[in-house]
Amino acid sequence: MESCPRPAVETETKHQQLIRDELLTVLARHYERDLMAFVALPPLFMDSALAREVVAQLRNEGYIEEKMRGTIRLTARGHMAFRATGLRARLV
Repeated sequence: MESCPRPAVETETKHQQLIRDELLTVLARHYERDLMAFVALPPLFMDSALAREVVAQLRNEGYIEEKMRGTIRLTARGHMAFRATGLRARLV
C-alpha cells in the first residue's frame, strides 16, 4: 500500500496551530505576571513567514497588541480566548 503525501496546506495549517498555541502559552505566562509588559520575540522566530502570519492573525483578531514588529503582548480578549481553549500557561 502506497502512502499519499500530506498536502502542503494541511502541514502548514498544523504548523501554524502549533506556533499559535505555543505563542499564546508564552504570552499568557507573561500576561499573568504583568499584563502591561511587552514580549520581544526572538529574531529567528520573526524570520519565519508562518510565525509572522500567526502574529498578524492574532493581531487582527484583537488577541495581541504589537508595539513594534516583534514586540507584542496579549490583550485581555486574547487572555480570555486562551483560557477558553483549555491551554494553560506553563511556568518556566
